[in-house]
Amino acid sequence: MTHTHDAHHPHHTPDAQRDPDPDPDPDLDPVRDPWQASMRLALTEAARAVPAGDVPVGAVVLGPDGEILATGYNEREATGDPTAHAEVVALRRAAARLGEWRLPGCTLVVTLEPCVMCAGALVQSRVARVVYGADDEKAGAAGSLWDLVRDRRLNHRPEVVRGVLAEECARQLTDFFRDL
Repeated sequence: MTHTHDAHHPHHTPDAQRDPDPDPDPDLDPVRDPWQASMRLALTEAARAVPAGDVPVGAVVLGPDGEILATGYNEREATGDPTAHAEVVALRRAAARLGEWRLPGCTLVVTLEPCVMCAGALVQSRVARVVYGADDEKAGAAGSLWDLVRDRRLNHRPEVVRGVLAEECARQLTDFFRDL
């Protein structure tokens, strides 16, 4: 039996002969774009830290269905709690809302790459994904300085999406430190 090729039927055109998208949009980023709205909310949360003199870092925890479970911002100066980083605050609130310390299928969106403490909390909470904006070259533990969240020796390793609205996130931090 011989196979005939129908050039007018796309399902019969070999991949090598298909024309690529003639005008792909270079501004589209299918990995980072879906997280922009959540990152904008995290940026709004981050701004809430500034009146108390806290570094403007904000976080949002999304449920598996994308529902906002909790938000948080740095509250170390406001509370005197050295562990009150935005990520920890948001994780605690999400866990309290769900009545469960495990947050499987959840995503944490944060404006600054998590530090070692926050990376540890993310691994322990079993989040599925960490999405962050600005790299933290001095203390980052999700790929910049360390990569704790993806260390193969750990029992849980969330997916990491970096660089969502990175310039806006970095600018918020730069502006804060410049105005001190």
